[in-house]
Amino acid sequence: MSPMAEDALSGSEPPLLDTGHPHSARVMNYWLGGKDNYPADRVMGDEVIAHSPEIVEAARADRAFLVRVGTHLVREAGIRQFLDLGTGLPTASNTHEVVQAAAPECRVVYVDNDPMVLAHARALLVSTPEGGTTYVDSDLRDVDTVLRQAAGLLDFTQPIALTILGTMLHIEDADAYPTVRRYTDALPSGSYLVLGDSTNTSDNIVASAERWNASSPTPVHLRSPEQLGRFFDGLEIEEPGIVPVPLWRPEPYEVGAANADIDAYCGLGRKP
Repeated sequence: MSPMAEDALSGSEPPLLDTGHPHSARVMNYWLGGKDNYPADRVMGDEVIAHSPEIVEAARADRAFLVRVGTHLVREAGIRQFLDLGTGLPTASNTHEVVQAAAPECRVVYVDNDPMVLAHARALLVSTPEGGTTYVDSDLRDVDTVLRQAAGLLDFTQPIALTILGTMLHIEDADAYPTVRRYTDALPSGSYLVLGDSTNTSDNIVASAERWNASSPTPVHLRSPEQLGRFFDGLEIEEPGIVPVPLWRPEPYEVGAANADIDAYCGLGRKP
């Protein structure tokens, strides 16, 4: 574990957890079958499922996309460095597990400022001996701080994959687009942006978002697939473009089973 990881995890005060309101990371953990959630999270999770039963499939499809795109970046694009914004709670197939399985020397920096994630961050810091992982406890909108601390492990003269999954929907447009642009501007040529989010592509998901916003202190801002595409301005979007997560380069055995109706889209862009 790096010194900055120790600093992030060794504070004298325990993280303050608000367990009385649902939180997106814990609700996602519930949908993925995890145990790091509370009654408020399960109540909200079940309410969303009641109105949008496909949401659990979407959550699992998002994780499967991470596996496919992470493996592609390592094996096909030769990427060995990853900056993961909005990490969320550790579950199965975390970014470092995916990419280090393909190349043990990969280095991963996780970024989040959620107390629950911080409390479980040690699970994210188990690295192969050849590679490295660390955790930055910071709001991803504090770009300068994140980049400065990430440089303790990542070499910003070499390509880096920036992964942002299920995160930007919590940030309004006025901050979201310029924040992502500042990160991509800081990356060298040959770097990649991986981005995916829930989208406003059905009445059910829009209604579920409205219910969520009525009871959660962390509102969501659904966007259209075209609006997600704006995050890739200045980048070369790779095939198949901005598509539902199950349709991004599915494995041969997944082709016939891929559900194009999932309200979560994703894309991969390369910086020229």
